[in-house]
Amino acid sequence: MATHTQLLYHLVFSTKHREPTIVPDQKKRLFAYIHQLLTNKNCHLYRINGVEDHLHILTHVHPTISVSSLIKDIKLAANDFIKKETIFPKFKGWQDGYGAFSESIKEKDRLIKYIKNQEEHHRNFSFKDEYLALLKEHEIEFDEKYLL
Repeated sequence: MATHTQLLYHLVFSTKHREPTIVPDQKKRLFAYIHQLLTNKNCHLYRINGVEDHLHILTHVHPTISVSSLIKDIKLAANDFIKKETIFPKFKGWQDGYGAFSESIKEKDRLIKYIKNQEEHHRNFSFKDEYLALLKEHEIEFDEKYLL
């Protein structure tokens, strides 16, 4: 019997200290790099976007890959790419943690639209407010001291 999965994840992580270091005119280069990385790991990227201080990735995760190792690989490779290509001169790295939210395939189109419209969304909501809403929506217990 073949293996059939639909492991859809909404991944969110920010720059170190949430500093606004992702330069808008260069971020598409980073997104293309992450897209290729995911493709090489047999993951299917549905959407990637972000603003100056954080990224959102909606992807199918191949069943042979743990979510934590995938995020670690994305962050390490993206960090190296950013430094090598000097696309974000003030970039100091990524935050230590991340958000990984399992999603229903039925929510895929809504999430693609949500991620696509990050710039518009963040005219009204801070990253912290957005992240708190995601934690509450997914019923994840958290200690507010780790959200600073």
